[in-house]
Amino acid sequence: MTNTLEDLYEEYGRYIYHLCLKLTRNKEEAEDVMQDVWVKVIRYSDRLEDVDHVKGWLTTICMNTFRDRYRKNVRHSEHVMNQPSTLDVPILDLVASDTLTPGDLVEQNDIQLLVRQKVGELDAIYRTTIEYFYVQQYSLNEIAEVMKVSIGTVKSRLFRARRYLKEMMIDDNATREYVIA
Repeated sequence: MTNTLEDLYEEYGRYIYHLCLKLTRNKEEAEDVMQDVWVKVIRYSDRLEDVDHVKGWLTTICMNTFRDRYRKNVRHSEHVMNQPSTLDVPILDLVASDTLTPGDLVEQNDIQLLVRQKVGELDAIYRTTIEYFYVQQYSLNEIAEVMKVSIGTVKSRLFRARRYLKEMMIDDNATREYVIA
C-alpha cells in the first residue's frame, strides 16, 4: 500500500499543491492545507481501491479540508480579536453577550405584545390558522385536518394572514419600526 501512496503523491502532489495555493493565496497556508490533505489520504487509504476517479477524490478531500480550516478560522476570529493599544476598556467587555439585557427583554416583550394584539385583530379564520401554525406549531397537514380544508387552502390562509398582519403593523405608528420591509 505504501508504494501506491507514493505513486499517488508523485502523480498528484503538484496538482494538490497548486490547488491549495490557489485556494489559500498564501504559500505557507497552502503547505499546511496540503499536509492536512495528505494526512487524510493516508488515513483513508484503505478506501483507495474503491475510488473510481482518484483526481476527483483528491480534489474533494482538498476542498473539504480547505473549507474546514476556513470555517475554523472564521469561528476563532469571531471570538478572538487583537486589542488596540489605544483602547481603555478590556476587549472582553466589547464582546457581545448571548444573554439579553433588561432593556432588550423589555423591548422583546413589548414587540410580542404588539404582535399578539395585531394577530387578535385578524379575521377569525386567519387568526386561527396563525395560532395553529406558530403558537401550537401544527404542521400544514395537521392544520388541514383540524380545519377540514386542503393543504393548499392552509398555505393560502397563512400567506394572506402574514400579509394582512404586515399591512396592519405598517399602518400602525407603534409597530411600523418593527416590520421588516
